[in-house]
Amino acid sequence: MGRGPPVVTTQARPAAPGPAAPPGDGRGATVRRGLRAVPVPVALVVLTALAGVVLGRVYADDLLTRLMLGAAVGSVLVSVAARRLPSWLVAPVSVAAMAGWTAFSLHLAARHADLPGGFGPIVADAARNGIPRLLTAMIPVEPTPDTVLVPLVAAWLAGLTGAEVALRAGRTLLGFLPPTLLYAGALYVVGPNADPATWPSVAFAGAVALGLAASARRGTPGAADPTAGLAPSVRAAVRARLVAGTALGLAVVVGLAALLGPLLAARVDDRPVDPRRYVEPPRVESLDENPLIRISGWALNPEQKLLDVTTRAPAGTESRIRLAVLSDYDGVTWRVGATYRNAGRILPATASEAGPVETVRQEITVADLTGRLLPAVATPREVTGARVAYDPATGTLIRPEGLSPGLLYTVTSARERPDANLLATADVPAGAEVARVLRVADGTPEPLRKLAGQLAEDNGAPYARAAAIEQFLAEHYRVVADAPSGHAYPNLNFFLFGPRGGGGQRGTSEQFAAAFAVLGRLTGLPTRVVVGFESRGDGPVRAADAFAWPEVLFSGVGWVPFDPLPRPDTQPRPVEEDFRPTPDDPPPSEVPEPTVEPTATPPAVATADRPAGDRGVPTPVLVAVAVAGLLLLLGAALATLAGMRRAQARARRERGDPGERIAGAWREVTDALRLAGRPVGGDLAATEVARHARQTLADARATTTADRTAPPAAGPTARPTADPTAPPTAGRTGETDRARSGPAGTASAVATAPAIVDGPDVDELAVLLNQVAFAPGSATPAQADRAATLAEQYVAALRAARPRWRRLLWSVHPGPLRWRP
Repeated sequence: MGRGPPVVTTQARPAAPGPAAPPGDGRGATVRRGLRAVPVPVALVVLTALAGVVLGRVYADDLLTRLMLGAAVGSVLVSVAARRLPSWLVAPVSVAAMAGWTAFSLHLAARHADLPGGFGPIVADAARNGIPRLLTAMIPVEPTPDTVLVPLVAAWLAGLTGAEVALRAGRTLLGFLPPTLLYAGALYVVGPNADPATWPSVAFAGAVALGLAASARRGTPGAADPTAGLAPSVRAAVRARLVAGTALGLAVVVGLAALLGPLLAARVDDRPVDPRRYVEPPRVESLDENPLIRISGWALNPEQKLLDVTTRAPAGTESRIRLAVLSDYDGVTWRVGATYRNAGRILPATASEAGPVETVRQEITVADLTGRLLPAVATPREVTGARVAYDPATGTLIRPEGLSPGLLYTVTSARERPDANLLATADVPAGAEVARVLRVADGTPEPLRKLAGQLAEDNGAPYARAAAIEQFLAEHYRVVADAPSGHAYPNLNFFLFGPRGGGGQRGTSEQFAAAFAVLGRLTGLPTRVVVGFESRGDGPVRAADAFAWPEVLFSGVGWVPFDPLPRPDTQPRPVEEDFRPTPDDPPPSEVPEPTVEPTATPPAVATADRPAGDRGVPTPVLVAVAVAGLLLLLGAALATLAGMRRAQARARRERGDPGERIAGAWREVTDALRLAGRPVGGDLAATEVARHARQTLADARATTTADRTAPPAAGPTARPTADPTAPPTAGRTGETDRARSGPAGTASAVATAPAIVDGPDVDELAVLLNQVAFAPGSATPAQADRAATLAEQYVAALRAARPRWRRLLWSVHPGPLRWRP
């Protein structure tokens, strides 16, 4: 009995090896639980990374995909490592890790894109402009800090949210929602700019299925049967409910598949919506919208240094540096009309029809050149040193931030060399694709049409027509530096057909290029105007090197430049030797408005005698009432017309910006001329209209004076005609070409000459109108007030010079309310 305790101790020892086995089983169970927990985080990483794969299809390389993969791995690993921490502490830790990874990624992207400047300004610019630049960037998008910041942050936040919901809360399906939204957003951003993401979508669905299957297998073996331990009756009821719920869910899924399946299948071939159409890309300013008007200013300051250029190209070659390509013309102004998209260093290549190309590399330093347009040799392929936006249709660049002195950038271009052997037989394209460069604006002067027809008459081939226009301009016109700017229809008409001694037939390259382009379109050639500089290798590019030239599009060849400027030291031949416009109809300013004369009173209509027994209202009373009613209606109508006319005049002179007010004042003058029976045509320049207005006022005053002093049998007055070929600056105040017959007419002419000098200065109003047309936005409110005063004075003077009964009808004439400008 005394050995009991030792026996008990001895019997307990064999059990010692037993407890040694559970530690091994515990480590195995831990490993198995860890393996069962791996699929869900891995699925989250895959789902988030697949969004980067989809979005990376519109990027120039795979840098964004690799960076988003790192964000997916980092966000999920931080949540897994911090699962023991309180939930409120996980978000700050993960955001701190996200800031570190984002800083590293932005630094890598900036170095990859070789961006100039410090890292701090680059990050600030990316944070400020990340979303708009992502949606306006040229495809393929270069991975720069501003185009990778938003996808990186979105990927990290999706991974963090999904991991916290799926791992900490145990809601696996709900945890897959943030990566799914990220994936859908990537598909939307890509839109129609890449092929369908078939295999990434299949992989995404597979990852979701595997993650859900793995999460369903997690749990203890004892909890496999939810009805274990229940009474048989209760267990049967629970199982019946489970079966019914499963059947109902299956029926709902099958029904939705049957209803939505055909709808989704029908949308498979639909083109996705491009979100870029909702975001306005960078645009040029008014100064750059029509750089053609800058040619005359540069011509007056030839020594102004605009650029410094260092060129690496085959020796002995001259490179034309393009500034802008102008394709749109409305009869008044040539405009750029390009759509610029933010681009990286590498610009997208476009299909070339010009044959062989040469690589030209230039280092350009901006001096006094202003605006946003960035000069480069056509066609640029790579730009370093400046952030640019690019228009593939014209091959031109802008710097959205604007040019600044000292800006240094490098451009590598593929200069095209058209095959000259193909030009003689080349055709020109037609159709909607080139309608923009074939459009001829309304209001083309008839002499331009006749000249175009004459040049095209003996030249059937497109290249022969272009060469004929080039030769005609080079042989008949002179290049001068002091020619005024302007390329509207009246300016071109004066440049081509104006008197040589009065300023016509001379101009800068602006008029030569614009005239070639308009004449080319009139003969069926697709044309455009290019503004740029002539670079002769290394050295400064000055204002004297700026010029404009036209280009013609040929099928199979591409855009071919032409040079309509005359050769140095050549004497131009007068235009009259080869072409003299002979209009079939008189100018519009010579056609008087038909005069409405009062008609005779219609004869009274006999009425039948009323029966003796009819006691109605007496006839005189009815007539009096009818006449009174008609007079009231007529008075109301006249008062309404007068009020509408006054409101119209006040609105023209007082409403809108200064430019609109000046244009409204001008409309008052032209409407007054029409009311006076002396309308003007749309082909006259403003100064020509002003001279016509002064002449009209002089004639009206002379007629009024003659009516008051001369006998009734005085001879008719010979109405002067306006010279359509007079220069826009011609005409001195007080001059007149009137020729009257009879002594009364001569006396009237002498008597009214001082009245022209003392009358309203319509020439000043024409100068203000030209300023609005050729320098938009430069008019001031004081100038608008001055224009309104001049117009009001002129209209009052012209109205006062009319006969008395016409003055009464002047304010109620309905014409100005319906006349179009």
